[in-house]
Amino acid sequence: MKSFIKSPATLLMVAVLALAGCKAEVLAPAGDVAARQRDLLVQTTLLMLLIIVPVMLLTLFFAWKYRSKNKEADYQPDWDHSTKLELVIWAVPLLLIICLGALTWVGTHLLDPYRPLDRVDVNTPVTEDHETLKVEVVALDWKWLFIYPDQGIATVNRLVVPEDTPVEFSLTSSTVMNAFYIPAMAGMIYAMPGMETKLHGVLNEQGDYKGIASHYSGAGFSGMHFVTTVTDQAGFDGFVSETKAAGGMLDRDTYLQLAAPSQNEPPRGYAGVDPVLFARVVNICVEEGKICVAEMMQIDAAGGAGRAGILNLMPRYASADGRSLAIPVLGGNANMIQGFCGPDEEARMLSQRVVIAPREVTAPGPMRGAGLTPPSGLFGRANTQFSQIAPEPAAGEDF
Repeated sequence: MKSFIKSPATLLMVAVLALAGCKAEVLAPAGDVAARQRDLLVQTTLLMLLIIVPVMLLTLFFAWKYRSKNKEADYQPDWDHSTKLELVIWAVPLLLIICLGALTWVGTHLLDPYRPLDRVDVNTPVTEDHETLKVEVVALDWKWLFIYPDQGIATVNRLVVPEDTPVEFSLTSSTVMNAFYIPAMAGMIYAMPGMETKLHGVLNEQGDYKGIASHYSGAGFSGMHFVTTVTDQAGFDGFVSETKAAGGMLDRDTYLQLAAPSQNEPPRGYAGVDPVLFARVVNICVEEGKICVAEMMQIDAAGGAGRAGILNLMPRYASADGRSLAIPVLGGNANMIQGFCGPDEEARMLSQRVVIAPREVTAPGPMRGAGLTPPSGLFGRANTQFSQIAPEPAAGEDF
């Protein structure tokens, strides 16, 4: 019995039987994008084998032919160059690299995850009649949140899509960088906090497919997976109706509770979703009273609004010839917010004569921020964080 187990043939048979239970979704995908990625992988591998296989065979051949016992092999101790051999050694790999470069360059641009699909399958191009399903994805600790903005529902650790329907994923993360991957559908794409990434894909065969987090993200990483179910349109409509009937509202407070770290969360759904929740997650401002990243960037791009940046809230005044005007290093507009300030500062700024070459501004003109209300924000509410009147500068301090 022991000799039977130790035999190489038996061990090989056991390994093959163990691997028989694996589903090779990467090499046998159910979606057109993943199939094209598979084809690109196979084609590039075969091209590289055109060099690898001959080199391996020649290595074995030379080792056998010039072995020490072969007295008939040519012995040329002074040989050091062959034009024909050099031509083969350099020309063939060069041609191979050119072919690989052209193939991968074209293939990777056609399969860019941000690029909308141009076909559903080999025989079906995307037309105006095809409706794209939009899904907003949030990587949480340690679960996946899927928001269907057009349907007004959301699910946790469950993704349902119609067969032969282009899907546009918008992805972000609540805390750390993660990676979204459905091997049968399309390639992996990162989900990062404060950013929004895109992925386009399609599934052409009904069934259940595994979705995973392919980037380690902490203690609950091993349970951060979900089932992707592909149905016909009637089945998808039934899923939407079922989710709506189950009730539950995913608003800001519910999301903050859901975002708390947890492991091995069971699939569940929400019948309603805050329509701007995903935008708040991307801009890291789900919490009440927190300014959004986009609003901060808007203020910063206009010159800033904090007390520490008061000197940067006004354009530098040019001399009579306009030569001392500071021009931004990277170009662009020299106009900046003149400040969220009090009446005294506003009067002092507007009383000064500003010269901006090559044109001369002799009157204050429309205000570009002085005394104005801070940005209203992306989500319909006014931000009051910067509306306080700045204190007067201390005696002897320049404004």
